[in-house]
Amino acid sequence: MPPTKKRSSLSEKAKEAISGYLYISPFFILFAIFGLFPILFSFYLGFQKWNGFGEMEYVGFQNFKWILTDPLFWKSLTNTLFMWILGTLPQLLIGIILAYALNSAIIKAKSFFRVSIFMPYVTSTVAVAIVFGIMFNNQDFGLFNIIVGLFGIDPISWGTTEWGVKVAISTMVFWRWVGYNTIIYLAGLQGIPNELYEASTIDGATIRQKIQYITIPMLRPIIILTVFTSTIGALQLFTEPLIFIGRTYREEGITVVLYLYREAFTNLAFGPASAAAIILFVIIIIISSINVFVANRIGR
Repeated sequence: MPPTKKRSSLSEKAKEAISGYLYISPFFILFAIFGLFPILFSFYLGFQKWNGFGEMEYVGFQNFKWILTDPLFWKSLTNTLFMWILGTLPQLLIGIILAYALNSAIIKAKSFFRVSIFMPYVTSTVAVAIVFGIMFNNQDFGLFNIIVGLFGIDPISWGTTEWGVKVAISTMVFWRWVGYNTIIYLAGLQGIPNELYEASTIDGATIRQKIQYITIPMLRPIIILTVFTSTIGALQLFTEPLIFIGRTYREEGITVVLYLYREAFTNLAFGPASAAAIILFVIIIIISSINVFVANRIGR
């Protein structure tokens, strides 16, 4: 009788384990099909010559050599890094300031401002790009040309000039993501004990000192998270430049992802496109590691 009970007990545990794995299996199945397989297949394609229809031909590192000697690739990488600096880094700083203001007792109607500042994130990226494309119109009646005209500056051709395209796309990225980071920082701020601020007020600390010696150190894990995710998102910038500059793929606004998209679906060169994706993957790892290393020392 005792051995029978033991076998029955083990059988129940096995059933519970199988049941648990079945509940979580849809995620892993979908990830394997739409996530893991494309990643592994891209690594395989990086060493092949293939136009998407015929047979594949192994070419070794020729795709990587071709990509690394293509001036347009380096131009796209430079554009991506500049847009990351112009659009992503300011939004992290402004996000902390806005979160600190929304968390203070001075601001009234906080719920309204929190919803308002988060609205750009839930707005369609395509809609954002179209609206900003109209606002950055090259003509005199464009909104931003009217604004710069108030300062005596001639109308700027935002869609064709080197820095005009970068500023326009970076502004879209900043506007869309600053609210998202603000809400994350706000959640982190609400986890900081209020007694720390009360004690610092008694000691005569200024607002700058409170931010420098209390807010920033306590928000360090959140800052590391936002720096990491924002860096990855900025280096994968695609929709905004595609809508803004169109399928002309002009050098002023082409990014690395737009570059590999052009190679794959316009030139039907899936090998070089996959090689560019692998190179971008390595660049993201390097830059993200550097950013996390720097952010990890903020507030120490």
